[in-house]
Amino acid sequence: MLESRQADLTMNVRGVLETCVYASDLDAAERFYADVIGLEAFARVAGRHVFFRCGGGVFLVFNPDATTAATGDVPPHGARGAGHVAFAAPERELDAWRARLTERGVPVEAEVRWPRGGRSLYVRDPAGNSVELATPAIWNLSE
Repeated sequence: MLESRQADLTMNVRGVLETCVYASDLDAAERFYADVIGLEAFARVAGRHVFFRCGGGVFLVFNPDATTAATGDVPPHGARGAGHVAFAAPERELDAWRARLTERGVPVEAEVRWPRGGRSLYVRDPAGNSVELATPAIWNLSE
């Protein structure tokens, strides 16, 4: 039992490697995340998914209809309805983000100044997912 506890103390997740949202219209999602948010698409399978580089991780957009069945060794994981993702943005850039969103016709749904510090801008992607641009201070993290 002690050996198991010691092994557990050395095993830690290192961060979020990937996260995803779901969108039936992958072309619209790709335009939004590339042209508005500025992510680099690096993999696409028509009708199934588009993958983007994001910092040290990967942001995935799946077609929910195409991920309800297992493919090879990957189990099904499709979801329905709007999701949420928050992208980190430095405090000094948040006003520029608001201007960029406005210029591209993306309405800011809400702006929150958090009681413990930091700010968030909320918008919707074409599929209705809640997309947040947030300063790391909202979670007491450094930029």
